[in-house]
Amino acid sequence: MKIQYFLRIILAGVLLVFMNACATTTARSGPAALAGTWTNSLGTVWTMKADGTFEVVNPKRHIWGKYTIAGDTVTIQETGGKTAKGCKGPGTYKFSRPNENTLTFTLVSDTCGERKKNVLLAWHHK
Repeated sequence: MKIQYFLRIILAGVLLVFMNACATTTARSGPAALAGTWTNSLGTVWTMKADGTFEVVNPKRHIWGKYTIAGDTVTIQETGGKTAKGCKGPGTYKFSRPNENTLTFTLVSDTCGERKKNVLLAWHHK
C-alpha cells in the first residue's frame, strides 16, 4: 500500500513538471517565435508583434512593416517610415533562438545593406 501511494506521488510530481515545462516554453514557430522587443549592439530596438507586424527604431530611422515565417525562415518587408535607399524590397533570413533571451539571423537574401548590417547582429530581449 505504501508503495502504491509513493508511486502516485512520484507520478503526480513528474506530471506537474511536464505541465510546467509546456506552459513556460517559448514558441519556436510562427510569428510568436519572434514576438517581443529586441535590441542589438548598435542600439537598434526592434519590436516584433505576434500579429506579424514590426517596428524598428534606431538612432537614424523609424520604420515599420510586416514579416512572415515559414519554418525557421523569416521574410521582412518594410511598409513605412524612413526606409533606407535600396530597402524597398523584402529581406529573407533564417533565424534561431539559442535561448529565451537571444535571437540570431543568417542571411538568405537581401539587397538592403543597412538592414543586413542590423539584422545579422545578435539580438537580446530588452
